[in-house]
Amino acid sequence: MTDILSSLAQVSDRYDAVLCDLWGCLHDGARPFPAAVAALQGFRRRGGKVLLLTNAPRPKASVVRHLDAMGVPRDAWDEIVTSGDAAQFAMLAGAVGRRIHHIGAEKDEPFFTDFAGDLAAFAQEQAPILRVPLAEAEGIVCTGLADDLTETPEDYRATLLLAKTLGLPMLCANPDVVVDLAGQRVYCAGALAEAYEAMGGTAFYYGKPHPPIYDLARQRLAVLGLDDPRLLAIGDGIRTDVQGGIAEGIDTLFVTGGIAASEFGADSDNPDKGLLEAFLQKAQLSATWAIGHLR
Repeated sequence: MTDILSSLAQVSDRYDAVLCDLWGCLHDGARPFPAAVAALQGFRRRGGKVLLLTNAPRPKASVVRHLDAMGVPRDAWDEIVTSGDAAQFAMLAGAVGRRIHHIGAEKDEPFFTDFAGDLAAFAQEQAPILRVPLAEAEGIVCTGLADDLTETPEDYRATLLLAKTLGLPMLCANPDVVVDLAGQRVYCAGALAEAYEAMGGTAFYYGKPHPPIYDLARQRLAVLGLDDPRLLAIGDGIRTDVQGGIAEGIDTLFVTGGIAASEFGADSDNPDKGLLEAFLQKAQLSATWAIGHLR
């Protein structure tokens, strides 16, 4: 049975750190949610650490700049781990070869140049990654759609079919299928990876709910002095945040007012308990806690 909370403070003394999702929990892609910011600030004041864990396909520094530009205060978090960070490590290690074709937007260019401190040294030790046309590639790095405001996965059908024919593996830098950007639902790299697998192609994932991003999160928490912390994963993605937390043995706080808000009744602040239980039963998952919006 999943208990519905009215605030993070109700359970904050049970945890040393939270792994908090961004989109749908802390911001909507354009504006931060003041109550969520206050909740994380309050958790930190009580001695907890806040690690922002996001399936953004861009490296940490790029996400920091985005948060700063939106007005998310630095005292709301301690550390950030992105799907892009974990995927960068895999790319540098040659997971899909060293001659790669990129599918993604111009805004994702930092993925190939901007490495966090613990990845920068590793990058210098590796042979260079070369970006090439699809016909010359050993693999694909997919960070998303070139224009997620107008395109859908169907626009990539011909490209994906050719890649499948060539037998190219795909590194998916963001397992999210869709997110809501200031009220508009847009497709992410995970949608292209799913379409590729449906054609018979091979895709590798490096964000939530897959282990590499959690391994990197634990490494960065250890640098903050938390070697075996009591963790709470917070997020609005049932197949990413909740499923990933459960797989890692981490308690979960499901934010129902995010991407699945329409499933839980008209009042997004107060999810209907019956609808919540039916939703979780259908998903065959059980969050430790649920909350309408992070606060």
